[in-house]
Amino acid sequence: MILEVTKDTVNDLLTKEGITILDFYADWCGPCKMYTPILEEFAKENGNITIGKVNVDSNQELALKYGIRSIPTTVVFKDGEKNGNSISGLVQKNKLKEIVDNLS
Repeated sequence: MILEVTKDTVNDLLTKEGITILDFYADWCGPCKMYTPILEEFAKENGNITIGKVNVDSNQELALKYGIRSIPTTVVFKDGEKNGNSISGLVQKNKLKEIVDNLS
C-alpha cells in the first residue's frame, strides 16, 4: 500500500521504526507515472516497508526541505533518519531492493 504524504502527515510517517521510502512526484510528470507501478509492485512484495508519495506541486515545503530538484526523486529513511543520497529518476525494483537490503 502506498500512502499519500503531505506536510501534515510526513512526521507521523517518519516516526515509525523501519524503512520508509518517499517518492517525490507530480501528476504531470511522465517518468513519475511510469514509476508508480514499480513502487506498487515493490510495496506488495515488501509489506514491512512504508512507502509514501509526495506531490511536489501541492507540498512545495517538503520538496524544499528534502532538497528535491527534479522528479521523480526517491528518498529512503531508516527509523526516521534519511539514509544516503536522494535518487533522481526512475528507480527499478531491483535497485530499490538493493538499497533496502543494504540498510537492513
